[in-house]
Amino acid sequence: MMNKFLFKHIDNSGLIIFRIVFGLLCFLESFGAILTGWVKRTLIEPQFTFSFIGFEWLQPLPGNWMYVYYIIMSIFGLLIMVGYKYRFSMLMFALMWTATYLMQKSSYNNHYYLLSILSFIMVFLPANHYASIDVKLTPSLKKISMPSWCKWIFVIQLFILYSYASIAKLYPDWLNASVAELLMKGKANLPIIGEFLQQSWVHYGIAYGGILFDGLIIPLLLFKPTRKYAFFASIFFHLFNSIVFQIGIFPYLSLAFSLFFFEPKTIRNIFLKRKPYYNSDEVITPKYNTIFVSLFSIYFLIQIALPLRHHFIKDDVLWTEEGHRLSWRMMLRAKSGRTNYSVIDTNTNNTIPIKLNDYLTKKQQRSASTKPDVIWQFAQYLKQDFAKKGIPIEVYVRSFVSVNGKPAKQLIDPKVDIANEEWYHFKHHDWILASK
Repeated sequence: MMNKFLFKHIDNSGLIIFRIVFGLLCFLESFGAILTGWVKRTLIEPQFTFSFIGFEWLQPLPGNWMYVYYIIMSIFGLLIMVGYKYRFSMLMFALMWTATYLMQKSSYNNHYYLLSILSFIMVFLPANHYASIDVKLTPSLKKISMPSWCKWIFVIQLFILYSYASIAKLYPDWLNASVAELLMKGKANLPIIGEFLQQSWVHYGIAYGGILFDGLIIPLLLFKPTRKYAFFASIFFHLFNSIVFQIGIFPYLSLAFSLFFFEPKTIRNIFLKRKPYYNSDEVITPKYNTIFVSLFSIYFLIQIALPLRHHFIKDDVLWTEEGHRLSWRMMLRAKSGRTNYSVIDTNTNNTIPIKLNDYLTKKQQRSASTKPDVIWQFAQYLKQDFAKKGIPIEVYVRSFVSVNGKPAKQLIDPKVDIANEEWYHFKHHDWILASK
């Protein structure tokens, strides 16, 4: 049964077109990051970046070399699009994109994580077996079918993503539309629609529309009678996100996933009219099927488990941020804070004044004022920086944070030397004060 589900061959038109769109979007995201100044603001101007804990060795290249880095990534995007040396190009893009994702989190975005895992998935897909330069150079590569797992790996991944995104919104501040109201206040200056977005009924529409869309979109796309309606709803939803939140390629990548929900014949008739249509129920079970099914299952078990980990960590993830990342918790809250770092020279017991402007960009300062893991990392940076000068220090933090516009509360225990605390990925840190 499992073999038939995974290894039954289907027409590959959807995957071929997706590769072309995916490569184009990879190019636009990479080159666009240079044109919009994102590379400069995020990877060149900062003295250092807050990487994912455990990946501190991943820091941006010196000087202006990150421009070259992103230009090379954009070239790999074009090579993916045209299908030239596809697997190598796809692997290189995946590695380079994931490196930049891990080396900084001041601009953390679930969509960056999604692009990373999709890129590695694409490495293993036969997406260059039609309409590619690889096929022109090596005609024996040419195929008009693919095993059905190449479709379902996207469908299952999206179902997990959207389901968790919907469930995460089921909490009071989202249900009373206060989060949507706060998010829209920041969009008041948008031309034409800025004033419209401040209306109360729009906030409730965003709140409950987000829950319903995330929770139902995959089943509705899979169900043929509702597929077209769900697709048009997707167009509206993702274009709204693109215009209002300006989140780069990702609304368009999300729309591209629709290629895996419509009938392959429909995709072929629209985009690849000269391509022969594969119409067979052949099941081709590879010799490595047992290993493949095991890896396939393990991957999705990890994807299901990661977003659940915050339930096993003390206190509210909205407050502590412990278990927030890699969990599809998208645009769920608005946080603001004011934080003071006190550095004590343990040799003299003198307090050394710390001005955040001397160390961090404005965007980094926002993270180092509201997110405990970044606060911890900055304390470690200060400790290492002063150690180079031969000055042993302790770092104490007074941080007051507001979540979703509520009165600010103290986030960090001011009596704890954060510089000498350890970090745990799956355990609560007692120096993060309780939210209640």
